Amino acid sequence: MPTVDVNGVPIFYVRRLGGKHNLVFVHGAGGSHQIWLHQVNSLHQVNAYALDLPGHGRSGSEGRGSIGEYGDLVIAFLDAFGIEKAVISGHSMGGAIALDLALRYPERTAGLVLVCTGARLRVTPLILDGIRQDFQGTVNLIGQFAYAPDAPPEVVRLGQEQMARTPPEVLYHDFAACDAFDVRDRLAEIHCPTLVISATADRLTPLKYGDYLQKHIAGARLTVIEDAGHMVMLERPMQVTQAIQDFLADLG
Repeated sequence: MPTVDVNGVPIFYVRRLGGKHNLVFVHGAGGSHQIWLHQVNSLHQVNAYALDLPGHGRSGSEGRGSIGEYGDLVIAFLDAFGIEKAVISGHSMGGAIALDLALRYPERTAGLVLVCTGARLRVTPLILDGIRQDFQGTVNLIGQFAYAPDAPPEVVRLGQEQMARTPPEVLYHDFAACDAFDVRDRLAEIHCPTLVISATADRLTPLKYGDYLQKHIAGARLTVIEDAGHMVMLERPMQVTQAIQDFLADLG
């Protein structure tokens, strides 16, 4: 399986090469590269990468304690492949990482794709406390809220199983990092091309989060996916892929 050494950490990734734009997909809390497989395999004329963050999926080491630490890891991932600039596509916590990169490493960020995320990611104590008190029950609860009510049960089940494979401490620190994240007063500093994708049935990062990003990031466009939940790239993969493809085409 492909791994790359990133500051001494074996980072698992998948990629598909075929264009001039570099696009790096970053998953959310307790996730892995697998949520992005449809996009990696379906996008045209792009060098697409999807990685497992440390402590997630097939990557080694432990998770990180802050969004900034994860952001530094993604920059080191780019360095490992000699990538000077990339479009960063992030889902939920991955979207926070993408925003962090645009603010701290603007010279490395060619664009942003922000999927079901927000400038502030408050996490209910039901999740933070629940991960430590009833891990499996809390994973099941997250799964119930992460998908639209009519999402295929098999998709929901597989998502819950994926999250349950994340070590409890890693999952806890992921959500704690999200809870501490807040860049609402800095969005005006972002000037790279930005696509925001939101879903009408998202109960974790509601549509108003996407509206806020679109209104406060100069030139950002908003694509709304109807009747999909927080895991929109799994529930409506073709629509998400097409929105990203159109965005990349406009970059030239």
